[in-house]
Amino acid sequence: MDDKISPAGAPGAHDDDKHQVENVEHTIDGSGASAPAVGLAAVAAAAGIELPNIDPSRRNAVEKSLKRKLDARCALFVLIYIMNYLDRNNMGAARLKGLQEELHLGDTQYATCLSILYVGYILMQVPSNMFINRISRPSLYIACAMLVWGIISTLSGNAKGFGSMVAIRFLLGFVEAAFLPGALLILSKWYTRRELTKRNAILFCGNLISNAFSSLVGAGVLSNMNGVLGHSAWRWLFWIEGSFTCVVAIAAAFILPDLPHNSRGFTEEERQVAQLRILEDVGELDTDANMGPAEGLKMALKDVKIYVMMFTFTAYVVGLSFNAFFPSLTQTLGFEYVPTLLMSAPPWVFSCIISYCVAWNSDRTQERFWHIVTPMLVGIVGFVICMSTSNVPARYVALFLQTSSYAGYIVFYSWIASTFPRPPAKRAVAIAIINAFAQLGNIAGSYVWDLKDNGYRKSYAIVLTMFCVTIFGCWIIRLMLVSLNKQLEESEAAADEADITPAAGTVQILNSPNEALQMRKGFRYLV
Repeated sequence: MDDKISPAGAPGAHDDDKHQVENVEHTIDGSGASAPAVGLAAVAAAAGIELPNIDPSRRNAVEKSLKRKLDARCALFVLIYIMNYLDRNNMGAARLKGLQEELHLGDTQYATCLSILYVGYILMQVPSNMFINRISRPSLYIACAMLVWGIISTLSGNAKGFGSMVAIRFLLGFVEAAFLPGALLILSKWYTRRELTKRNAILFCGNLISNAFSSLVGAGVLSNMNGVLGHSAWRWLFWIEGSFTCVVAIAAAFILPDLPHNSRGFTEEERQVAQLRILEDVGELDTDANMGPAEGLKMALKDVKIYVMMFTFTAYVVGLSFNAFFPSLTQTLGFEYVPTLLMSAPPWVFSCIISYCVAWNSDRTQERFWHIVTPMLVGIVGFVICMSTSNVPARYVALFLQTSSYAGYIVFYSWIASTFPRPPAKRAVAIAIINAFAQLGNIAGSYVWDLKDNGYRKSYAIVLTMFCVTIFGCWIIRLMLVSLNKQLEESEAAADEADITPAAGTVQILNSPNEALQMRKGFRYLV
């Protein structure tokens, strides 16, 4: 094996020259086995990691085995997300069976009980993700957080009034904040950008399934448990769902993966290939070297893209706030509470199917903007139908259209991760900041649906407006990323004009004062 590194540019060029490119060359040995390029190997060596010298056919076999194991273990994230949303949103079903009356809650107090959860959620997300990015066993962290929120959710069945319910909901949001950004961060450490949206879609199917499942569970518990042991049915709903969450949390500690370099249940060869995949995808290992959480936070706060995504995503979340009130919206069709809960399930099953198809196509085409905007346009049609008619079949069809708008929400999360691919400390903070800030949309959305007149017509007008704001924000983000891609092309063209011609197998890393342009040659932001 003959490896060499030849710096791009004129002789005597300094390392801090703008747009310097490093050409890394490698050859193939006589056996046909291909070793990683020196540039990749050097980055790995700096982190104390040895990359495999592996035959391409052997690597394909190892990679298939790796992804098969990883997909199986990460599937538990779906069940965790189901429980996460069941514990968060079961108040909607409980409301139909006397929770609001028994606790003597006015409409504003009930909305406050819903919204206060997101206050705790916002406060904890950024510090939680900064912490999880620094620990070696994130699976234990998520499992412990889940066990605690399961216990807190169970206590919701013991609430005696407004004060106790507000306190419980605040603590629930505070602890639940660890899960979603943490799960997204772990997935981004294992899967390449080309694979991530589909996996995120599978994860978010847990969200959508929970909306359908909660209606079915609610119908069963609320219709059969009233008066059992002298307690109201809505209290049993919290006790049963919270207890199951605790059981799943214990299993999560043994099943969830940790990090590519130390996760149990994988062979050493599989762990090495896992690290090599990410290294090839973005040009560096998914590690922070000596960068601490504070540095990641500073880098994130200096990036204007984060602020545009924050406000855009917040508007999107306000637009999707019908989620927490879906049983009440279905009740406008005029049926009793059990048929209402049963009819609330099919739209979310439909949304799950649509979301997976949209995410799959987004990964296949490597396109984000239209895969976010198109589902929102379909949702807008659903809003307009509900604002325009009281016809029961039409309004029920409109509910299907509204839930399908969640497909863009899933793709947006992948857009966040692919827009901030490196370094991991910055990506962890970016995911947490954007997601935490967006929860302000849930707080605002909790009060949007107090406007019950004419089948929530004014509420629908508000969420329709928020979708339009979101579409405009997505367009701005797209323009910013297109501009960055043009700068990357210009930098590479400048290197080519300087007679920087890489040999076969070369990996080129672009150095630039702009951190967003410090990517391997050929890297492009997904738009």
